[in-house]
Amino acid sequence: MNAIEHKNIAIETFPWDNNFMTGLQSVDSQHHELVDLFNELNISLFSDAREEDKNKIVENAFERVLDYTHYHFSDEEKLMENNGIDPRHIEAHKILHEQFVQQIQTLWKQREVITRKPEIFIGFLISWLGMHILGVDQSLARQVKRIESGLTPAQAYELESSVHDNGTQALIKMINNLYKVLSMQNAELALVNQKLEERVKQRTEALARVNAELEAFSRTDGLLKIANRGYFEDRLRQACEECAQNGRPLGLLMIDVDFFKRYNDTYGHLAGDECLKTVASCIRDTVVRHSDLVARYGGEEIAVILPDTDAEGVKAAAERILESIRNLGLAHKSSEVAQIVTVSIGGISKVPSSGNQSNQLIALADDALYEAKRQGRNRFVLST
Repeated sequence: MNAIEHKNIAIETFPWDNNFMTGLQSVDSQHHELVDLFNELNISLFSDAREEDKNKIVENAFERVLDYTHYHFSDEEKLMENNGIDPRHIEAHKILHEQFVQQIQTLWKQREVITRKPEIFIGFLISWLGMHILGVDQSLARQVKRIESGLTPAQAYELESSVHDNGTQALIKMINNLYKVLSMQNAELALVNQKLEERVKQRTEALARVNAELEAFSRTDGLLKIANRGYFEDRLRQACEECAQNGRPLGLLMIDVDFFKRYNDTYGHLAGDECLKTVASCIRDTVVRHSDLVARYGGEEIAVILPDTDAEGVKAAAERILESIRNLGLAHKSSEVAQIVTVSIGGISKVPSSGNQSNQLIALADDALYEAKRQGRNRFVLST
């Protein structure tokens, strides 16, 4: 008899005796091995070891139980085929094998949320083993003996309906009912936890979306819906570091709406906001590379980071922006350049020597911007 000491009380798990013998040597030997493994799993579940060590011990014991169960089922099924057992019994027997594997795997998956793991696991295993041995395996053994004595498989199978006395039938029925109740409880537990996992998954996804939105909000200018100053500075430092490491040129544009103060004075600040939003959207649509970044630098000034871009590339990007803004045809009757909204652009292309040159690049692009304004606005000047 296997037993363990838990809180100073000897707890019997599954005592093996001759009542569980079927007379089939290989089957009885494997049943005894399963009983020993069940008892070992029970000892592991009630162990006083550290939680981390205990989990490893329990997991190892469970895997051995499941592996041996697969082996036992496979061996039993071969035995039934080799002895010509009636197909009705073979089919029912195989279904019980498959159900057990599914049920025990489901139960194991839910182990983290089961509050009374030892009692539930061992209760289920013992009720299954009692039903398995006293029910289908004893029936199998009797059919094998009848077939060996000369009965047909069908005759051997059909005699099973009258083999037990009332007491034995009641006991087997009781064990079967217990097994069915525990199986239903396991299925319900699995369903509840599946729904719980789904709710957790949904909430996790919702939280991820909220966090993504918050992150996007923290780096986006509320009015213009392009990157804000803080994010621009972070990305420019990062681009400087990458281009310095790779020895590649980094382009930068500083863009200013021409005579924007006069635009506000003439059309009002709400119209000025709409003008800036339209200009920002136009620039963002014109700068199409994924690696580029359009950001609000301050007031009506917009910056564009152009990684891996030489002087010719910076000039080409600036010319496209100038043309796109002109093509908007936004009225600006207070402008001294044209009767439409225009922009001035200063640019720089340089291979950074380190990641600390972002301020230098901004200063050079800003100087080029003011030179563009000095030359009459509505144009691009490249820093030399």
